[in-house]
Amino acid sequence: MKMDKLEIICLESEAFFKLLDEVIKRLKPAHSDTADKWISGTEAMRMLRIKSKATLQKMRDEGVIRFSQPEKRIILYDVSSILAYLEDFVYEPFEMPAIKKRKF
Repeated sequence: MKMDKLEIICLESEAFFKLLDEVIKRLKPAHSDTADKWISGTEAMRMLRIKSKATLQKMRDEGVIRFSQPEKRIILYDVSSILAYLEDFVYEPFEMPAIKKRKF
């Protein structure tokens, strides 16, 4: 088994952080393009932190979150509608919670 030589590169802190910023800048556009608008039921349940498929179906039936059904057994959920639903239940610090109409 042939062992390759280990090469160590030393950088000054300023140069390291400049390089790191450049890498992040180059990765951000690629990362944002890969985000899906439509996700599976399993991913939707994970985002909503629910474990029951029945709860997900209830939310779909009541029009709480948007979905698409391109085929009979394939149901996809709109990420932006899930995020909007979660934002409806955000409480700001030191704000008295108002009674929400939705129950889940």
